[in-house]
Order: sequence, then structure tokens, then C-alpha cells
Amino acid sequence: MQEMENMRVWLACFLVLFALAEFFNWLQKFNLPLPIYILGGAFLAVASNYDKIVGSDLIDPSMEASLEHPQLDSTTASRESISFTIASSVEDAQPAKTE
Repeated sequence: MQEMENMRVWLACFLVLFALAEFFNWLQKFNLPLPIYILGGAFLAVASNYDKIVGSDLIDPSMEASLEHPQLDSTTASRESISFTIASSVEDAQPAKTE
């Protein structure tokens, strides 16, 4: 029973890989004219920037302001400041060795 299932898996993998190899072989011979590539590139540019072109009219101005300046919750924000001293130069940070 197990051998029959293994054989089905191997056969399915073989058929899928064979179909992919033939598809890519056919795709290498497939050629489109230059204007189709230009139109396709323009379509992809518009599709990838669609939210910037059209979406800006649909956003509420108060929501847009909150997206530009996010605020932390008061429960997660810490009131303590973190501070430390930065040495002004290498000589100040390490004591000079005298021989």
C-alpha cells in the first residue's frame, strides 16, 4: 500500500516537473512586440502606485495626520529618560599609558 502511494507521488512530481520544463521551453520561443512590453510596464507602474494616485482622495485628513505622526499609548510609553555620557575623543575615553 505504501509503495503505491510513493509511486503516485513520484509520478505526480515527474509530470509536474516535465510540464514546467516544457512550459519554460515554449516560453523562451514566445516573443511579444515592443509596444506590448511598454504598455505592460506602464500598467504595472500605475497598479503599484494606485494607492498614491487615487487613494489620497479617499483618506480622511485626520487619519492621514495620525499616519504621519503615530503616538504611543500612555501605558507603553516610559516617562524615564535614557541618558549616558559620550566621550569627546579617544584620548578622553582611555587613559594615556606612560612608559
